[in-house]
Amino acid sequence: MTPRKRRAVGRGRRGQRNEAARLTEQLMAEGFSKKQVGEILGRNPSLVSQFFTKNKGASFVEALRAVVQEVQAGGPRSIESLKGLAAAYVQPRLTREGKRARVRGKEVVRAEKTVGKGTERHKEWTSSLARAGRQHIASGASRLYPVVEDAARYGGRIAFTVRAKKKAFKHDAGRLADSPGVRRNVVKRPDSTEERAYGNNVGGPGSGMQGFDAVQFKAWVDAAGGDVTAAVQKWLVDTGRIEPGTQIVGLEIRAWSENR
Repeated sequence: MTPRKRRAVGRGRRGQRNEAARLTEQLMAEGFSKKQVGEILGRNPSLVSQFFTKNKGASFVEALRAVVQEVQAGGPRSIESLKGLAAAYVQPRLTREGKRARVRGKEVVRAEKTVGKGTERHKEWTSSLARAGRQHIASGASRLYPVVEDAARYGGRIAFTVRAKKKAFKHDAGRLADSPGVRRNVVKRPDSTEERAYGNNVGGPGSGMQGFDAVQFKAWVDAAGGDVTAAVQKWLVDTGRIEPGTQIVGLEIRAWSENR
């Protein structure tokens, strides 16, 4: 029986790891997690895992190398400091046409501020934001409702951006009958959809509403069974902005405190 050949040293998954994965391993050896490496690079930690599983990360090698050198040289180890260092090396993602790719922001954001002095110090809500795409909207867009609740509880204001087929809107972007000043806040998409913003045009006289009253907005949502998308759709139809039955494929709800 022919003896089995011994595997060469350095072969296998570890030996095949790319430079991004190797540098990430060095940071992990210094005590950083994959999540923290993602934060330093300004990317989702799932992408860092793909350095190891899908051979990705070539565009982050220079940033990772700079961070590794800083850490191993005994420099600052705070995430914010290293994030600032890496930012100088991280190249923006490009589309096939060579244009800068749109980076998806966080789906849910909630901000607070600390007020008071001594034992009276406490945190107060200042703003919230949540986004929902086609799939999340189809399943009820549950992440949107807490934003409305926050704003209503603290007497805040609400604005939203809605995405739908361009032909579904009854008015051209920028018309007073739609949303004054919306020309500055309309985004056209390659799939014939548009994003239009309502309630946050604060550019001076004639620039439109400075937010919906959150208590009233929540009443609309509760009347729609807690479905924020349905409430927004009803408002757009009732005010003559979109055609009845229009499917909303994207929705962002923004809320803020008037006292922030």
